[in-house]
Amino acid sequence: MEFNASEHPHTRYNPLKGEWILVSPHRMKRPWDGQNEYESSNMGLEFDPTNPLCPGVIRSNGIVCNNLTPEYKSTYVFTNDFPALLEDTPSPPQSDDPLFRFEGVQGTCRVMCFHPKSNITIALMSINDIVNIITRWIEQLEELGKTYVWVQIFENKGSMMGCSNHHPHCQIWACSFLPNEPRIKDIKQREYLEKYNRPMLMDYVKRELKAKVRIVTENIHWVVLVPFWAIWPYETMVLPKRHIKRMNEISENEKTTLASVMKLLVIKYDNMFKTSFPYSMGWHDYLLYQ
Repeated sequence: MEFNASEHPHTRYNPLKGEWILVSPHRMKRPWDGQNEYESSNMGLEFDPTNPLCPGVIRSNGIVCNNLTPEYKSTYVFTNDFPALLEDTPSPPQSDDPLFRFEGVQGTCRVMCFHPKSNITIALMSINDIVNIITRWIEQLEELGKTYVWVQIFENKGSMMGCSNHHPHCQIWACSFLPNEPRIKDIKQREYLEKYNRPMLMDYVKRELKAKVRIVTENIHWVVLVPFWAIWPYETMVLPKRHIKRMNEISENEKTTLASVMKLLVIKYDNMFKTSFPYSMGWHDYLLYQ
């Protein structure tokens, strides 16, 4: 019997994390009677006076949503009223116990509203709106990266993904430690560079662009693909076609083309599932001041 990657179970190596994953393509043939999420014609109100992320609305802690310009017209960033990280916290007592260990952590959590309208998503925004989002991301990375080891930008869209507010927004967490995922990816990419004298993801992008098997969409500067080692259903990765280590290294033209490819990707998700597709999105940069 000859091996067929589309038919036979096998494992695949994730070079970014140094781990093997199980792939069972034959299970795609099994009967399925799971839940379907149907398109809703109600995208909600453009302005909801009860939504604390709308311009001018009182937030949960009683502070006007935008202290400087309550009626914000583009993006807006503020410190999360219920943060997972705090800037000033005491350190736990030191312990030599090998099983129960503590380390202190400091950080800050911010919320970034993408747009003043509540009934809009990235798929429905203009390219200029998305460029404004990218520009603000870069500003936040540069500001917070001067103080904290890691800055994580992420968006959970839709209640299915645990999002508690439908207004278009993301979160920005900055912390004094390097989380496991970027720490491991940093180690594996350093090892690859030392061994082959080439950036891992540049080699990977070239191979994928040549094979054209897992490409979802691309433009002159960016490519969206399904990783060879994908583990999540409909997982995709957005990668630059040139060597870019940090988001603040992209040009103005690359901002525009990144906005374009992001918009097209979420449109494809929405069209495939005939709904405003829920997702989790995160950006991984090289450590800003390393």
